[in-house]
Amino acid sequence: MPLTVLGDTDVNRILHSLTRDDILELQQSLADALHWYSTSNDANDCCSDFQPERTHLRRKDGSTTLFMPASGITGQGVKVVSIVPPDADPLSGLPVLAENLSIGSDQSSVSSPRSSMSTASPFTPSSPSRTTSSAASIDTPTSTGHASLSSALSSAAASAVSTIRGSLTLLDSQGNTTGLLNASELTAFRTALASKMLLKKRSSVHDLTVFGAGKQAYWHIRLAMLLRPGEIHHLNIVTRNFETARACILRLYNPQPDDPSYVNAVGSSYNSKMKANLLTPMHTEYERLLKEYVRAANVIFCTTPSSSPLFPAGYLTNPEGRKKGRYITCIGSYKPHMVELHPDIVRNAVAPHHEHKHHHKRQKEGGAVIVDTVSGCLKEAGEVIQAKLLPDQVVELGELFMLKREAMSKAAAKGVKVDGGCAFQENSGLLEWLTKGNVIYKSVGLGLMDVVVGSELVRMARERGIGTTIEGF
Repeated sequence: MPLTVLGDTDVNRILHSLTRDDILELQQSLADALHWYSTSNDANDCCSDFQPERTHLRRKDGSTTLFMPASGITGQGVKVVSIVPPDADPLSGLPVLAENLSIGSDQSSVSSPRSSMSTASPFTPSSPSRTTSSAASIDTPTSTGHASLSSALSSAAASAVSTIRGSLTLLDSQGNTTGLLNASELTAFRTALASKMLLKKRSSVHDLTVFGAGKQAYWHIRLAMLLRPGEIHHLNIVTRNFETARACILRLYNPQPDDPSYVNAVGSSYNSKMKANLLTPMHTEYERLLKEYVRAANVIFCTTPSSSPLFPAGYLTNPEGRKKGRYITCIGSYKPHMVELHPDIVRNAVAPHHEHKHHHKRQKEGGAVIVDTVSGCLKEAGEVIQAKLLPDQVVELGELFMLKREAMSKAAAKGVKVDGGCAFQENSGLLEWLTKGNVIYKSVGLGLMDVVVGSELVRMARERGIGTTIEGF
């Protein structure tokens, strides 16, 4: 049995070659697996009954190692990842509120963001030919009011590495090891792939606000651009480090600088109508702009391991904030004490809404928070735990989908063409909520996602001759 080994470069090469159709096909495969996970009985290997709980190992240096075993239709696997805490990696691009400590910190010794962060303002991506240089050497137009970091901070940011490191081991149904993949990029990609399933039906994605500028933020933005091409008019990135955010934008338009033949599926910055704004806490109007970006957003991605809310609840719970429905993704926090979204916002999303609440007519509430795994989020998701949600107030993502064969059968009966990607259950109230309402998606990670996506990457690698193959392993 051959073993396919994919290093970080190999995984990056495959992921950045994916087109919109490829993403939709991957989402359909993942939707089928998640549907089986949430709804099938023990006759299916994807059933939640066959998915062991993940194990945490905390080391004295503050890092956390996660062991995530999973069972899939064609095999099984286990991912092992180590997560470095934010206070051990201050240049990871995580945002902070002006009145709070650095995100993820719990000690008052952390320096104030206003004394350590750079300013930011509207940003125009540089030409692709310049993106191979380091972040510290990329010129920024001074006429727009950008302020650069010190050379020492810029140099450190340019050399910073991912805070998530690990590997995914895949086995077939007989227990033979078939794949070994670097999990850094894969983890960010599969998380974004799942959360983007709900982006497909949104009626408007014109304004996108993202908290964080690391790999998770990058893949959430990239997949949004691929799946809703030309529809994102404003991209607002809120982050601690301006250079990290700028590097994220530059990577979107030139992700493979060492490959002159590479064709970027998201297109060129010259042809993009999307306006990007980068905001850090040192901006003199940080609070005003933060409120503006949150209120204006149709979609909000929260991708930081934060221990305190990224913005005040009132931004979205008072009458002005309730004038539109939003899709909010929270994927950065993974422990009970960690939150990105204020618990009041979460409680507001599931509370019964009576007339005296004065909810805007355009705002639809689903009465539940969508999660990747109910059992996992009830134990590990800070937003769910601190909001004191009950099991019947959370619904698994897999419950919302139809299997591909079921969707195709129903479409054939109606004489219509099946749209690419995952298909939602045919329920008018559900579709109205997912399209226009307030939808919160919380994910703490599910090993089944890694097995499904990793298996697909191994298949693609073998077809394209990418990676290293060890025969007779």
